[in-house]
Amino acid sequence: MLYIGVDFGGTKIEAAALSRDGKFLARKREANPGNYDDALCIVRDLVLAVEAEARTADPSLQNVTGSVGIGSPGSVSPRTGLMRNSNSLYLNGRTFREDLEKVLGRPIRLANDANCLALSEAVDGAAKGAQSVFAIIIGTGCGGGLVINGRLVEGANGIAGEWGHMPLPWPNPEEVPGPRSWSGLYGTMEEWVSGSGFARDFREVSGRDLKSEAIIDAMRAGDAEAQAAFDRLLGRLGRGLAALINVLDPEVFVFGGGLSNVPEIYQRLPDLIRPYVFSDTWDAKLVPAQWGDSSGVRGAAYLWAQND
Repeated sequence: MLYIGVDFGGTKIEAAALSRDGKFLARKREANPGNYDDALCIVRDLVLAVEAEARTADPSLQNVTGSVGIGSPGSVSPRTGLMRNSNSLYLNGRTFREDLEKVLGRPIRLANDANCLALSEAVDGAAKGAQSVFAIIIGTGCGGGLVINGRLVEGANGIAGEWGHMPLPWPNPEEVPGPRSWSGLYGTMEEWVSGSGFARDFREVSGRDLKSEAIIDAMRAGDAEAQAAFDRLLGRLGRGLAALINVLDPEVFVFGGGLSNVPEIYQRLPDLIRPYVFSDTWDAKLVPAQWGDSSGVRGAAYLWAQND
């Protein structure tokens, strides 16, 4: 079997061919062109290129047609079949899955990029062997994905795991109503704990305009305003995770996105979660994604492996 995954990102589109045991046979990427028709062509060309390279790497695959999974921002509406909620705005309202099937001449499977992260890490990453895994993306945006017993849970309406659009739990008075998100809602997790939300909060409190990475550097150098902003970030993350625990109680939380690379998060979060968990005890693993930026493309490929 040859599994091909495509990670359809906002700035780049990557395709990879994986063997049955999860080894990379080929990888290629191109810049996201920013328009629909060219994006379809780039996905097609990348898939064909990694498929050909994989066949060269493994002669036993000469007559094998690879399965294709796509990880993309947003999701497909089960009511209309159209893309929705994508920050690559030109995808919204399009029959993206069907149009890709036409240009590729084969069936595809498509899932949200956070779901692909969850699946990748549950299959052979940081959460391998766990029965329940919740993936948290804290990058430019904020998303989530749920895997139970090795299978992706997308929900009846295809929105399971959309943790970034729930409200901040147990808000402090100064956190109400909270900033308005692009969805029109106020005080969502994405607006508080994403990298962009972290930078916005620091800017509004301190008057200084720094990116999230620079705030972390300043915090480590002893900057009091950066330390206070990081404390606020961790408190909000802790409350948000506690709300998920009270509903799902997963064994493992796997983190992706730029802020997932901050080790202080894993050191301090457990003590900030426990006061809000409705239990006399709570223990779970909080870990960064083992596959890092590769998790998206691997999880997309594994959309077909779930049924092997």
